[in-house]
Amino acid sequence: MADVSVIGLGRVGLPLALAFADAGLSVIGVDNAADRLGALREGRMPFDEPGAQEVLDRAGARLELTERAAEAARADHIVITLGTPTFSHIEIDLRDIRSVLDDLLPHLREGHALHLRSTIAPRTTEFVAGYLAKHRGFDVGSEVFVAHVPERIAAGRFFAEIGTLPCIIGGVGERSGAVAAELFDTLGAPIVQTSPTQAELAKIWTNILRYANFALPNLLMMDCEQYDANVFEVIELINKDYPRGGIALPGFTAGTCLRKDFAFSEERSNAPGMLLAVSRVNEGVPLFLVQGLTRRLGSLSGRKVAVLGLAFKAGTDDERDSLSHKLIRLLERELADVAVHDPHVDTPTQSLEDAVLDADAVVIATNHPEFCTRDALRLVVEGARRDALVVDPWNCWGAAQVFAHADELLALARPAA
Repeated sequence: MADVSVIGLGRVGLPLALAFADAGLSVIGVDNAADRLGALREGRMPFDEPGAQEVLDRAGARLELTERAAEAARADHIVITLGTPTFSHIEIDLRDIRSVLDDLLPHLREGHALHLRSTIAPRTTEFVAGYLAKHRGFDVGSEVFVAHVPERIAAGRFFAEIGTLPCIIGGVGERSGAVAAELFDTLGAPIVQTSPTQAELAKIWTNILRYANFALPNLLMMDCEQYDANVFEVIELINKDYPRGGIALPGFTAGTCLRKDFAFSEERSNAPGMLLAVSRVNEGVPLFLVQGLTRRLGSLSGRKVAVLGLAFKAGTDDERDSLSHKLIRLLERELADVAVHDPHVDTPTQSLEDAVLDADAVVIATNHPEFCTRDALRLVVEGARRDALVVDPWNCWGAAQVFAHADELLALARPAA
C-alpha cells in the first residue's frame, strides 16, 4: 500500500508527487510517457522546475513509478492531474479523465479518495462522483470520496508557493472535503473548504481574470499603432500616481492555463462571445507584430528574422501553447528566413549570436531575463544589420518602443545597472 498516487506526471503532477514524497508520504506516480518515466528512473527531472531536482534527489526513493493507471488504486488517495482540453467547437473534452476512471473502476474500494487537481469545467467533479455511483454503486461522501483541489501555482514557482497559497477544496457529499484536507494538510498550506462547483469556478476565473487583464494592454498596443501613439507612454500616463491605474504592459499572453481555460466558461456562457473576443486580442498579437514588420520593411520574403524565445513565459522551458510558434509560422508564410534562439527550452535552437547575425529584424517573443540585459542588447545591435528593425512588445530594455531600429536602441534603452 502507498499513501497517495498521482496520475499524470506533467508540470502539475510531478512537482506535487515530489512534494508529497518530500513530506514523508509514500507515493505512486503514474504516467504513460516513456521518456518522462525514463528520466525519473535515472534520477533526472524531465523538465525545469526550480528546486525540483533537489527534491527528487532527496525524496525520490519514496516515489514509485508505473505506466498503469490501475496501480494507483494501491494508495488510499488518488490525485488525478490529467488535462481537460477543449474540442475545436468550444466543448470540454473529458476523454482522458473517463479513460482513467474506467481503468480504476474495478479496483476501487470503500475508503478510496479521488482528488481532481487540474483545471476542469464546472460540474466535472460532480460528474466524476456520479460516474463512480453509476458504475460501482458507491455512496460518494461516505463510502468513497471525491473532491476538486485546484492547482493554483504559477509556472516556475511550485516549491515557493505550495506551502503558502490557500488550498481550495471542493468536496462532494458529507466527508469528501475533510478527507482531501487530511492529505493536503501535509503540504502546510491553509485549507479553504467550499463546494465543488465554487472550487472549479474559482480556478477557472482566476485564469480568465489574468487572460482578460493582459488583453487590455495588447489591444491598447494595437490602438496606439493605429493612432501613431506610444503604448508605453500611454500606460505611464494611465498608471503614474493615479489611484485607479494599474494597466499591465503588453506582450505574448499564452500558455496552456490561459489560452484554453476561458472555454470552460464559454461552453455554457451567459455572454457568449465576450471571452472569445478577449482570446482574439491575445491571439492576434503575433499577426499584429508581423504586419508591423511588413509596414516598415516591406516584403519579408528572403529577409532574415530572428525570433528570441520559444517558451510561453520568461525564465521557463515550457513551450506549451506558446505564441512564439504561431509567430514563426506567420513569418514563414511571408517567406521570411526565420532564425530562433531560446536558452531554456529543449527544442534545439541557434546561439544568440548566430540567430541575430545579419538579421533584418529581431523579435523579442519571450522576455527571458537573459534577453533583458545591456549585454544582450549590444549583441543584437552589433550582430544584426545596421538598419534592422527590433520588435520588443515587452519593453525588455526600457527603450519604450515596440518597433525601433537597432542603431537607435542603445541610446533609447535604460542605462546599465
